[in-house]
Amino acid sequence: MREKIQKFMVGRYGFDNLSRVCLTVTVVLMIASMLLRSQSLYLLGIFVLAYCYYRAFSRNIAKRQREREAFGRIRSQGALRWHRWKARQEQKKLYRFFTCPQCRQNVRVPRGKGKICITCPKCRSEFIRKS
Repeated sequence: MREKIQKFMVGRYGFDNLSRVCLTVTVVLMIASMLLRSQSLYLLGIFVLAYCYYRAFSRNIAKRQREREAFGRIRSQGALRWHRWKARQEQKKLYRFFTCPQCRQNVRVPRGKGKICITCPKCRSEFIRKS
């Protein structure tokens, strides 16, 4: 039986990280549809599952690889945003963040210094804020 499955999958794309994410999303949607008794979530889960198997059995390997690369770029951008947000949340204990009124550049200044004159490092404009 295993040999038949292996022969069937020859020349097909198979499963990758995007497929694993699709399967995880399917499980989450199915559980949510059971808890919320929502048929639309159930149908969405079925659609995601069908897409996952469509990708796995596809013979258009180049297109599946482009999809995987696009997914990787989106995933890395999301991870980068998450790490930036997390670092900024940790810095909020020691610093205040202001936006320059001229160029919209974010400026970080130490907390607890009272009313200070902030010089934007990008456009050199000065503005006064309370830290």
